Amino acid sequence: MPEFTLDDVRRILRASGGVDEQTDLDGEHFADTAFADLGYDSLALLELVNRIEREYGIQIPDGDLAHTQTPGEALAYVRARLTEARV
Repeated sequence: MPEFTLDDVRRILRASGGVDEQTDLDGEHFADTAFADLGYDSLALLELVNRIEREYGIQIPDGDLAHTQTPGEALAYVRARLTEARV
């Protein structure tokens, strides 16, 4: 199973929710910036979940990723789910 990185979070956010001109997904604080501050709402997070499930072949229970507030938290959550899936 492929590794999931912060670059994957960026890629999926760009592809699914687009990027506002003022949003800096490449900034050094991206991982710790709240999704809301990056301009992503709950619909964008739902699309993030859907794409992760399709691309990485894991199931993310409804609402689980909604509890993550930042890309870094989402990254940690998805990595944990991928580790569980490997066992």
